[in-house]
Amino acid sequence: MSSAIFVNSSITVDSDELSIQYVRSPGPGGQNVNKVNSKAIVHWNLAANRQIPPEVVDRIRAQAGNRINNEGCLVVSSHQSRNQPENLAFCHAKIRQIILQALPPPKVRKVTKVSRAAKQRRLTAKREVSEKKAGRGRQNWSRD
Repeated sequence: MSSAIFVNSSITVDSDELSIQYVRSPGPGGQNVNKVNSKAIVHWNLAANRQIPPEVVDRIRAQAGNRINNEGCLVVSSHQSRNQPENLAFCHAKIRQIILQALPPPKVRKVTKVSRAAKQRRLTAKREVSEKKAGRGRQNWSRD
């Protein structure tokens, strides 16, 4: 299995940008869980990639949050399976998903005004609640 990640026709993460490490997994494995290194950890050096535009890399950094380490690498791990190739495939799928989420630019919010009817509904609701609460006070039941 090649360790390059194909995102779309124009974007590929090369294998020389990825650093793969296998460690012992807390997940499934039965008696082999303490003997076999099945958890896959993939470090992707974002600065080494030349195919992804810089604004997309900035969005990846913003969306990834704690997955970016001090060296500027995106760290993804998986221990869903009992064998290394499947866990590596899960890590590749996670990286691909992160890139696909960051590709489209965010929508620009249009500034809108609150309509006059909405303001009126809000004020009417506030007035009704105020009158309801005011009616809960002490009542004068004496008839003069």
